[in-house]
Amino acid sequence: MSATPIDLPRWADAGLVPLVSVTAALLVAGLVVLGIGESPLEATALLLKGALGSIEGLGFTLYYTTNFIFTGLAVAVAFHAGLFNIGGEGQATIAGIFLALACLWLAPLPGILLVPLAILAGAAGGALYGFIPGWLQATRGSHVVITTIMFNFLAATLSVYLLVNVMGKPGSMQAETPEFAGHAVLTPMHQLLAPLGIKLPATPLNTAFLLALAALVAIWALIYRSRLGYAIRTVGANPRAAAYAGISPARMTMVAMALSGALAGGLAVNEAMGVQHRLLIDFTAGYGFVGIAVGLMGRGHPIGVALSAFLFGVLYQGGAELSFDKPTITRDMVVVIGGVVILFAGALDGLFRKLVANALRLGRVA
Repeated sequence: MSATPIDLPRWADAGLVPLVSVTAALLVAGLVVLGIGESPLEATALLLKGALGSIEGLGFTLYYTTNFIFTGLAVAVAFHAGLFNIGGEGQATIAGIFLALACLWLAPLPGILLVPLAILAGAAGGALYGFIPGWLQATRGSHVVITTIMFNFLAATLSVYLLVNVMGKPGSMQAETPEFAGHAVLTPMHQLLAPLGIKLPATPLNTAFLLALAALVAIWALIYRSRLGYAIRTVGANPRAAAYAGISPARMTMVAMALSGALAGGLAVNEAMGVQHRLLIDFTAGYGFVGIAVGLMGRGHPIGVALSAFLFGVLYQGGAELSFDKPTITRDMVVVIGGVVILFAGALDGLFRKLVANALRLGRVA
């Protein structure tokens, strides 16, 4: 017999369940910290201070948040179509290749044209690499989870080949492209705000953050206020009913995966054009996989994705500072803490939904 689905109010499902799961994860992480002889309260204070206690720390936190917004939205869009896109790493890698080619080949163009064209090239590369698994599932029955896993490895291999043999910087011992032209990169936030009299310390935060915020608004409007978004959500909820209503599940699968891949390409924009100013090997650094947790914890809603992305941004930046202040809490320990959060937000989601449902039921009875 199949389990009875747990019916929760929307506010509880979107807000209360993630809050309970994160709280439980942090309590477990506190026990891990306590087990190595450190104070969980002191470690938490140091983590928050490193992430939010200074303008510089906040800049780094928002830089990480930018990456997680893009990868979390990529997962969320596919999720609304009933798809589980775990190929964000590969899609961002291909987006980076397209973006780098545009920055290098179109360098003679003025920045006002080059920057938008490079961003569009990155989005197109990610969309293409997301579309192919969608097309394979829609027309050949290949499961998108399997194909996106395989495509991650294919993209990594292709990136190594191109950066070593085709696009590599002459004379460099690293697998990297030549640096982009000065007018082909995004403006750091501290430089953007300086003419307004706002002095900020130099951090990796750049105008890709503004692009990420725009993406949140655009995806909200697309998913919840457009016919295309309605069609995507209908297919995700019930493909048979969608087909009966005249909506093509195959078409929506391909469209959703292409949109998902384009959003994953935002990671390449932030890293290659905003921070490194060239394309490096393995620039994705696992952000695509963390985006899975961000999308799931955010319940596929842009507001939830933004909050989840900020949470992981705090963990990344605060964890880095924590490992400096407390050498016994190594960077690997911080990764474990992030893994616990992912475990509780993903694999144990059903457990917390049940606990919240029981608590609300008891509250109504009382």
